[in-house]
Amino acid sequence: MPQPAKVVARFLDGRVLKGHTINFDPNRPTFQLRLVEDAAGAGPMLVQLSDLKAVFFVKDFAGVPEYSEKKEFNTVATGRRLAVRFHDEEVLLGASVTYDAKRQGFFLFPADRFSNNEKVFVVAAAVADVTRVA
Repeated sequence: MPQPAKVVARFLDGRVLKGHTINFDPNRPTFQLRLVEDAAGAGPMLVQLSDLKAVFFVKDFAGVPEYSEKKEFNTVATGRRLAVRFHDEEVLLGASVTYDAKRQGFFLFPADRFSNNEKVFVVAAAVADVTRVA
């Protein structure tokens, strides 16, 4: 059985949910998320990709609050180096081997190797523009 992935789901409406998933598939419209705060044992909730801005696969739920992610490449990047600007003006910098503007989303690997994010699934509908970075 696969190990649950630690994810932070960022919704288009601004909500943020933290939890674990074992069935995230970028080619499926939904995945199950078991919330970290699920003290009542409610079980996993069904998350619609179309409701999301992005799914952040994280190293740790708390992260390092005092660390500010660098907006430059400080690691060897495999794939195309991209700057992704969301409709809410947030910008992520990273590399992607799966970017295709016609797909519902793509994985982005952070440019900053000290980021708390291992990878990010970017939902294409939430993106204002994508530009290549030299």
